[in-house]
Amino acid sequence: MMAQYLGIKAGVPDCLLFYRMGDFYELFFDDAVAASATLDIALTKRGLHLGADIPMCGVPVHSSEAYLMRLIRAGHRVAIAEQIEDPAAAKKRGSKSVVARAVVRVVTPGTLTEDALLEARSANWLASVAQVGGMAGLAWCDVSTGEFRTLACAPAALEPELARIAPAEIIAPADWEIPGWFGAPPTPRPAGDFDSLRGEARLKAQFDVATLDGFGSFSRAELAAAGALLAYLGVAGQGRMPLLLPPLTQPPAGHMAIDAATRASLELARAADGGRAGSLLATIDRTVTGAGARLLADDLAAPLTDAAAIGDRLDLVAWFVGDSTTRSRTRGALKAAPDLSRALSRLALGRGGPRDLGAIRDGLIAATALKTQLTEAAALDLPPLLAATLGNIAGHGEDIAALARALVAEPPVDAASGGFIVAGYDAALDELRAASADGRQLVAALEARLRDETGVAALKIRHNNVLGYHIEVAARHADPLMRPDSGLIHRQTLAGVVRFGSVELGALATRIAQAGDHALAAEAAHFEELVAGVLTRATEIARTAAALARLDVASALAELAALEGWSRALVDDSCAFEIAGGRHPVVEAACRAARVPFVANDCDLGVKNRLWLVTGPNMAGKSTFLRQNALIAVLAQAGSFVPAASAHIGVVDRLFSRVGASDNLAQGRSTFMVEMVETAAILTQATNRSLVILDEVGRGTSTYDGLAIAWAVLEAVHDTLACRCLFATHYHELTQLAGRLDALALVTVKVREWNGKLVFLHEVASGAADRSYGLAVAELAGLPRAVISRARSVLARLEDGRAKTGGIAAGLSDLPLFAAAPPPPAVDALRVRLAAISPDLLSPREALDLIYELRALTDRA
Repeated sequence: MMAQYLGIKAGVPDCLLFYRMGDFYELFFDDAVAASATLDIALTKRGLHLGADIPMCGVPVHSSEAYLMRLIRAGHRVAIAEQIEDPAAAKKRGSKSVVARAVVRVVTPGTLTEDALLEARSANWLASVAQVGGMAGLAWCDVSTGEFRTLACAPAALEPELARIAPAEIIAPADWEIPGWFGAPPTPRPAGDFDSLRGEARLKAQFDVATLDGFGSFSRAELAAAGALLAYLGVAGQGRMPLLLPPLTQPPAGHMAIDAATRASLELARAADGGRAGSLLATIDRTVTGAGARLLADDLAAPLTDAAAIGDRLDLVAWFVGDSTTRSRTRGALKAAPDLSRALSRLALGRGGPRDLGAIRDGLIAATALKTQLTEAAALDLPPLLAATLGNIAGHGEDIAALARALVAEPPVDAASGGFIVAGYDAALDELRAASADGRQLVAALEARLRDETGVAALKIRHNNVLGYHIEVAARHADPLMRPDSGLIHRQTLAGVVRFGSVELGALATRIAQAGDHALAAEAAHFEELVAGVLTRATEIARTAAALARLDVASALAELAALEGWSRALVDDSCAFEIAGGRHPVVEAACRAARVPFVANDCDLGVKNRLWLVTGPNMAGKSTFLRQNALIAVLAQAGSFVPAASAHIGVVDRLFSRVGASDNLAQGRSTFMVEMVETAAILTQATNRSLVILDEVGRGTSTYDGLAIAWAVLEAVHDTLACRCLFATHYHELTQLAGRLDALALVTVKVREWNGKLVFLHEVASGAADRSYGLAVAELAGLPRAVISRARSVLARLEDGRAKTGGIAAGLSDLPLFAAAPPPPAVDALRVRLAAISPDLLSPREALDLIYELRALTDRA
């Protein structure tokens, strides 16, 4: 057995091996040590290997999914080895032959399909990255639903795209030197898997086509990534491929580009603590199905940039907003519908059961009924997207009829126990079931007769997996039954009971077993037949599942708009950005929970004032104001109504938000370095159609350095990028630029001082703050009075000195914008010599001589 185990383990060295032994999956050696620590289960030992104890632990097969979930979430990969032959066949090779076993599946974070291992409301993407000819290729799929997409982009755009997708697992070439994404390195795969010609061949074989032209035009980089993805799925499924829909190529320009820093800053799908609660997605999610929740997350992660497509989504939401009765009925019907796509995927992978067939039946019935209902409600006023969506729900009459005829109302999870084929579907199966039932009735009659014949009223005929059917009596009544003339055969004596068999009972048991086995075999055959029928219509069923998800998203966004008083934005190809009465959806929800009113504010970043310089004290609401306008743009282009009285938004191609920063110790970056890296990305990637949110640029360094950086960045945004921008700052000196930057507008968040206390009004108005109110905020935060008093004295002296010298920004107004660089300074011999030193290469004597040399240079200077 251990020789077999070690042979199987050698084929999956990077996985924990679940080795099937009876009703348990056993783990040995280092796998057992790792699993016992992760699962907090007992670590035992069994036998010796090379003279040392073999560590061992195990988990029950029937509850293995819970253990698998914990191992996968801990970062492990698990290979499952099952018995692949009948024990009777193994015995024919010899009494001590080991039953053949083999890996039937490799479980990884990106290849999960079981409901217990997945989040119903989140997609589970597996992504593959490649680079061919200077272009990056990205392919990603959700094995649990069959969605399959590809994209080609510049290498620099790869990380933002991965941030959008947020895959559970990434595969990349083993020789690709990359630092890793999302806190974990990609799964390395052989470079040969990423050959674009092989990738093209794999795609053609997967979808049984001679050419890929019918699916779209794919770059070599996309083919390389997609081919590697298919190769990995083949390894994970041990040759059994999941159901995948034809690949859909996505142009990068088709959605708003949002980098990872901006997604984190705006908390689109995850809050600051990494959880879903408190994010924009959690706040707006009113969907009633798992598929709808996954599609909403997808829409929010990739807002559209096609004004016509955005308009189609908004038309559908508006239609549901205008008909509350239809909206309510639609949501009720959807809530009762099963998750079609995940049930279909499990069936395709051979991991499904009768309950998945029942889900297909019930989902198709619900979809067909909903289509009829919505078509009647819309009459002649059918929004284009609704017409297209309902068009994908078609042709399921035969599927529904076949499944409805065959299946019981509530099929069981597992096909092995039978009982899912309805009576009357198969006459032969009904006869087998009747024979089994008649046999059990005959057993009951035999039990009654034996009681009369033996005079033992407590005699029972029982069944277990060891003895099968047997006669059981209390030990005190057993002696008369032991006599040869009793007709009974002694089988087993226990402490309190004695068990017997008989020729008649054995014949009945054989009859029952044969009938039951034949019935199970007949049901298994029907199951395979029904699954095959469903899979021949897999594409059409998948389209119906996608249609239900789109209806769920649209009706949910309509419910949100109706309940929260959100309005439809006008989204077009202009450069407008005009928000009236805008609100931050997440902060407003928190205010409502605390019974505190939220103050709405306007924002107009038109051509003449596309750059707003926002001043005001901390805690006044600057960051909230900045973020809410970015979120309104995301919501509008995702196809949602927005939290505003009205909104007119010219399509935003890229969104950048640098609001707050923290150390990135893993990459050796300080807070200020993180801030500068993010600011650099904005200045090099933003276009005139982008929306940029900048908060407190330059605050992480000295006052003079910070002001200089903020000053230069503000000029660059105005003159070079010419984009729509909200720029919040505490550097009041920047307000001097309003007189020379034509598109710069000054606004401030209003505050009042009342009885020596600072009152935040949270209103944005034209003008500039007269001061930062930093000491007032510090006092609110609870700094000791002595510290506050001392700070006031120091501030008074500083302000007095600044008044006498003309202030920090004195002379800046004479600087031309982006003037030619000043002439280089004279050569500094000391600096040149220092730059040439390699300290690690100096001996002690050379270091001493160098000190004298540097001292001489200093004296000459």
